Amino acid sequence: MQDIRTNKQRLWDSLMEMGEIGGTEKGGCCRLALTDLDKQGRDLFVRWCKDAGCTISVDKMGNIFARRAGQDDALPPVVMGSHLDTQPTGGKFDGVYGVLAGLEVIRTLNDNGIETRAPIEASVWTNEEGSRFPPAMVSSGVFAGAFDLEYGLSRADLDGKTMGEELARIGYAGSAEVGGRPFKAFFEAHIEQGPILEAEGKRIGVVTDAQGQRWYEITLTGQESHAGPTPMPTRRDALVGAARIVDMVNRIGMEHQPNACATVGLMQVFPNSRNVIPGQVFFTVDFRHPDAGVLERMDQALREGARRIVDDLRLEMDFEQIWYSPPVPFDRDCVASVRKATESLGLSHREMVSGAGHDACYISRVAPTSMIFVPCEDGISHNEAERAAPDDLAAGCDVLLKAVLERANH
Repeated sequence: MQDIRTNKQRLWDSLMEMGEIGGTEKGGCCRLALTDLDKQGRDLFVRWCKDAGCTISVDKMGNIFARRAGQDDALPPVVMGSHLDTQPTGGKFDGVYGVLAGLEVIRTLNDNGIETRAPIEASVWTNEEGSRFPPAMVSSGVFAGAFDLEYGLSRADLDGKTMGEELARIGYAGSAEVGGRPFKAFFEAHIEQGPILEAEGKRIGVVTDAQGQRWYEITLTGQESHAGPTPMPTRRDALVGAARIVDMVNRIGMEHQPNACATVGLMQVFPNSRNVIPGQVFFTVDFRHPDAGVLERMDQALREGARRIVDDLRLEMDFEQIWYSPPVPFDRDCVASVRKATESLGLSHREMVSGAGHDACYISRVAPTSMIFVPCEDGISHNEAERAAPDDLAAGCDVLLKAVLERANH
């Protein structure tokens, strides 16, 4: 058992086949949550899992669990997984790797005729990205009790379609209750989505913690008017206010280095006409930091600075923090299992804090949890240029296999 390895080629082929669903001309993937393409990806995963002898359950948030029975099937399962939804211009590996690495672990155990004491499950968490239905990680959040079911199902996209409606439409409004059952442990394998492992020549990131995050939605309202006759001093230009806040967001991030990240990633301008002064702007702000105190100071700087800007420009502002995910310390025993597996395989590694949010962050509230990172080319993710090497992906999957075996037989 000590010498078994996952099948590198099979893992790669599965990633490439899944990547064809929603594949883009630039080699990436666009498979937004609960679209028809997401349904196709889910259906493929379920078919593969059934072929591997797993039983499938789907809960009311559409989370999928593929179960490989254990010798004592009454024991809580050791669960692996991540998500299948992508960003609009996403890659083939973000999230998907963690799902298919879980499946590859199950396939490898089957290949070698290995039984585990506890059952093992590969999971898919709905709408991790939050790109179509904010906030991010909402379904793992419902599972962990951070949100109630009604809140999760009522999350709407920009067209007003809710998660509940879209789950029913694509056939993934499951009957199982969301949460309320124990996991013996949860492991999420993922590409790093940053440049550290590649820059240091390390194969594995042993993830000890995850950054905290705050998401905001801000609407500035001024007055639309003709771009020609309206004198500059009398204007109430909502886009000027938004531009000043965007610049301030960037400065807040720079002023709280190291580790702080500050981003405005979505903006809608009304009426969005070239010869009309913008009367209203809606935009988002994303703050991240591993220290809750620093994140609080960033929040205060944003609120106070935005108020000064809108008062100066005579604008109205609707300011809402729509999501807060506090910094997460992962379970020390699960982290130790990942470290031990990495060392036993002779793989170079380093401990690190995740700069991104992951379903593991919420699951850590209800189960012992850790993560495994592998390098991605140039640290690029949430981009069609996202790349990861087959050898690195296989190495991370081997670490996942060993860590899961240790916890499932413990």
